[in-house]
Amino acid sequence: MARVYLDHNATAPLRPEARASMIAAMDLVGNPSSVHAEGRAAKGLVERARAQVAAAFGAEGADVIFTSGATEGAALACGGRGLSGAAIEHDAVGAWVGDDLEVERTGQVRVSDPAASVLQLANSETGVIQTLPEGLALSDMTQGFGKLPLAFNWSGCQMALISAHKLGGPKGVGALVVKRGTEIVAQIRGGGQEMGRRAGTENVIGIAGFGAAAEAAARDLETGTWARVEKLRNILESTIAQIANETIFVGKAEQRLPNTSCFITPGWKGETQVMAMDLAGFAISAGSACSSGKVRASKVLRAMGFDEAGAGCAVRVSLGPATTEDEIMRFAETWLTRWQKHQGRMV
Repeated sequence: MARVYLDHNATAPLRPEARASMIAAMDLVGNPSSVHAEGRAAKGLVERARAQVAAAFGAEGADVIFTSGATEGAALACGGRGLSGAAIEHDAVGAWVGDDLEVERTGQVRVSDPAASVLQLANSETGVIQTLPEGLALSDMTQGFGKLPLAFNWSGCQMALISAHKLGGPKGVGALVVKRGTEIVAQIRGGGQEMGRRAGTENVIGIAGFGAAAEAAARDLETGTWARVEKLRNILESTIAQIANETIFVGKAEQRLPNTSCFITPGWKGETQVMAMDLAGFAISAGSACSSGKVRASKVLRAMGFDEAGAGCAVRVSLGPATTEDEIMRFAETWLTRWQKHQGRMV
C-alpha cells in the first residue's frame, strides 16, 4: 500500500504548477543582472514571481526580498536589532532574539513592546495562531502563508518571513517582506542584487517555482481547500480521542492552523511513535523538522508549561491539500492499533 505523507509543516510536496515553472526557467540562459535580451528575460521572470508572491501574500507596495529561505531571511531581518522574542519561536528566529516574552499555557504570547519584538503568526508544532499586535517588528509567517487568509499589508507588521517549500514550492528559496522604507542592512554583500539588500545572483529557477506555488496556494484558499482539510484534522482527533482518551490535543481550544494536530500520549515516547508509524507507511514527526533527531523534548511544549516527560511524548500530524479521509482513517486505525500494543506492554 502507498505511503501516506502527513508531515506537510516540515515541507509540502512540490506543486505541479511550481514544477512546470521551474522546468521552463531552466531554459533561460541569461543572468538577471545582465542588460541584454537574455538577461532581461531572466530578470522578467524574477519580477513576475515577485509580483505573484506579493499578490498572494497581500503585500503589494511592500518590498519582497528573495532569500535562500526563512532562515536567511531571519538573519537579514534580526541582525543587530536586539529584538525580544518567545521560546516558541522557530530556531531560525530564536537564534537571533531573546526568549523573554511570556508564553501562556494556551501557547499565546504577551507582547509589551511590539516595535522591539518578534512574534510568529502560527506555530509549526502546535498550529496555535497568535493575534499579532499593531506595529510588530517582525513575524514569522512561514506556516500561515498559504493556509490562512492573511495580508501582510493588513497585519500591522514591519517585516515578515515566508518560505516556498511550506506551500508547495521548491526548497531553498524564501523571502523577507518589508514595509517600504524599513531599514535593512545587507548581511550578504557583493553585487547589489535584491535592491542592494541581498547580494548574489538570484536563484531564478527556485524563485520561478516560488511564484507559481504562491499563486496556486492563493487559489486553494479561495476554493475552500483548507476548510476541507480542517474537517479531516478534526475527524482524526475525534477518532483517536474516542479510544485513547488520555491523549492531550495541544492547543485544541485555541485557533489553530487547519491542518495541524499535535498530541501527547502519556508514557509513549514521541520518537517511538514516529518510528512505529514510519514502519507502517506513515510520515509524521515529533516536532519541528529543524529540531528532529535531537534528543530533547520540544522547547515549544516546555515553554507552554508541559513537563519534560509530557513534551517528550508528543507527535505532530500535519495534513495537506491532497490528504484524503481514507488516508486519515487508515492512519488513525494504525496508530490506535500500535497504541493498544504499547498499552499491553505496559501492563
